Amino acid sequence: MNVAIILAGGIGARVGSGIPKQFIEVMGKPVIVYTLEKFQNHADIDYIQVVCVKDHINHLKDIVKKYNLSKVKWIVEGGDTFLESAIKGVDSLRNICADDDLVSLHFGASPFVSQAIISDSLLECRKKGNAVSTTPFYLLSGYITGESTSTEYIDRESIACMNSPHTFRYELIRDLFDEGRKKNLISKIDPFITALMYALEKPIYFSLGSQTNIKITTKEDLELFEGYVMHQSKKTIT
Repeated sequence: MNVAIILAGGIGARVGSGIPKQFIEVMGKPVIVYTLEKFQNHADIDYIQVVCVKDHINHLKDIVKKYNLSKVKWIVEGGDTFLESAIKGVDSLRNICADDDLVSLHFGASPFVSQAIISDSLLECRKKGNAVSTTPFYLLSGYITGESTSTEYIDRESIACMNSPHTFRYELIRDLFDEGRKKNLISKIDPFITALMYALEKPIYFSLGSQTNIKITTKEDLELFEGYVMHQSKKTIT
């Protein structure tokens, strides 16, 4: 069984809309619907769980019904951070998922994800136990060595840009979170699954990524996505 866990527990303050960014409408449809439809329409995804900001759970239920998102089987209340939301989602599946089932965690505000990225994430995870969507680092960069200054170059060939989805064998991600709590690491590290993996010295395996698979964080990102949706709709019409 393959389960997509869509993490929609954040409030998206940097967008400045007054509502969580995943619920902002783009061309009449909430951002989270675009994201959910990518997993709804993927042949290898069996079920979807959404980890949702508490005040919007009922709204999400209405959205799921309105857009006939039939693979959405569970809605779980989110945590204060990305990592806490991921833990809540994984914990709620303890009596549902078998050890060798796959769970694919993805940002609710990352609607650019493609079918190919989802497929490769599942494929690589089956081979290696985990897979994180990753792209090379293309830009020139340097270490920050002072206020608004840099004097040392970073070799971009040594940098990997990791994004979602993060896909895991259920046993691996469940045990990873259990070990992190046992060692009291959850509140001490950056609130991301990859940070916990580094802290516990677990290898991270790469799967297909894309520079276009961005997470909507700012108003500019939202405008970019609106342009993308308009472009896709024109392609459909023609």
